[in-house]
Amino acid sequence: MSNRAQALAERVERGARELATFIEGCSEADWRAFCPDEGRTVAVVAHHVASAYAVETDLVKVLASGQPITGVTWEIVDSANAQHAETQADCTREETLALLRKNSAVAAQTIRQFTDEQLDSASLVSLHWDAPLTTQYLIEEHPISHSFRHLASIRAAVKAGASA
Repeated sequence: MSNRAQALAERVERGARELATFIEGCSEADWRAFCPDEGRTVAVVAHHVASAYAVETDLVKVLASGQPITGVTWEIVDSANAQHAETQADCTREETLALLRKNSAVAAQTIRQFTDEQLDSASLVSLHWDAPLTTQYLIEEHPISHSFRHLASIRAAVKAGASA
């Protein structure tokens, strides 16, 4: 096992753990609070992160195999996120936490299996304007930073709700 892959997997797990811990501490009002920066509720944003691990893991595997990521654009992502917000508007905390734990564990386990050569492999990524990106970068930009980015938004929404 690559030491770098292990460290990356641990960072994925840390982000998921921090999000789960915050969600567990939310009141029902916090869970339904609106995140102005997101245009969605705390519940939907948390469920979004939990479900995105699966897609992000699939994309990381493509890049690790030496293949380019094609056909994925921000327009497609935005459309999928809007559809997700509609279909998951009533998601529960319990189902979200279960999905978060399951999908982040799969992501971490997948990442642990990568060699340093796979982490260094670079191919074009359509989501990033066809830039030649490494697998490690994609892991850091998506399954790692994604949870932290949205957790910051969730925390701000909950804090704003508490001070209102």
